Amino acid sequence: MSDLSHNPTGIPEDIEGATVLAFLNEVAGGRKLLGRLRELVDAGAGSIAIAAPQNQPVAGQIVDVGEVRDGALSRVEVTQEVLDEFGLNSVAAIFDPSPPLAFDDAVRAFKPAYILFSSLPEARFGLARKDLIEWARSRTEAPVEHIPVRIEDDAIRWDVTHTLVIATQTVNAPDLVDHLKQLHADEPHRYTFISPASGEISREEVCDRLAATLAALYRVEADATGQPMGGSEPFAAVRNAIEHYRVDDILVSTLAGRESQWLADGLIQRIEEITDDPVTHFEAGAGTRETAWAVPVGAGSEGGEA
Repeated sequence: MSDLSHNPTGIPEDIEGATVLAFLNEVAGGRKLLGRLRELVDAGAGSIAIAAPQNQPVAGQIVDVGEVRDGALSRVEVTQEVLDEFGLNSVAAIFDPSPPLAFDDAVRAFKPAYILFSSLPEARFGLARKDLIEWARSRTEAPVEHIPVRIEDDAIRWDVTHTLVIATQTVNAPDLVDHLKQLHADEPHRYTFISPASGEISREEVCDRLAATLAALYRVEADATGQPMGGSEPFAAVRNAIEHYRVDDILVSTLAGRESQWLADGLIQRIEEITDDPVTHFEAGAGTRETAWAVPVGAGSEGGEA
């Protein structure tokens, strides 16, 4: 069993030239994972490997086996692309749907000297609900550090607003990104992005767009994570996210001036029926129109394809 108690810096002495494994369980890595990987590379780590089990993501509604596999691919690809934005090269692979089996396979495949385990604060598995982090530490001699994607302190921090952003085709729209940056500048925010099915946009393109947005938010020190949910019905994905995250408000982004299937299907109204949190409709690409970019539902805004 390995731990970090003997090493106050958290960085092993033999990190020079070694491989660091980032294991993503159910979620894509966030700003804290990026920051820790940068520290390890600066300390001499030679390579970064990213691994994920093909399991059900927390914030979304996926039931098809192929879609679960695509979800795992999306988690590693988004994380890879974010790292690339910051000059960090990496290799990646997806493994068995069982997190314990996937972890063992990833350790055998990459032989890491240090492991970052990215997951929710409480990661458990099996009928006995074993603690997955402690189990992982018992399986390898390499130090295992838990990087919680959902910061535990957020539950008692009233100065951080957690916004759930629903956006697919507009997820990297410049005015949406600028709006989210401004919200964070006015008051500390953290963002969870859900990108469900919308039109003909491919999973790969959503990954590219989401990664660009996450990187832009990390540069202004805003915490954010996200998940392309290409096979998910939008309302089901949002409902599942609301059940799993402490959310303060919800922002639904569509293109301006075009017919939106999300709006035609009453997505915003359906979301309002299952939550007391404020729901805002953002029109990406609204330009310099006199109306505000983001308006509360019911204010008469016209929307476009999501």
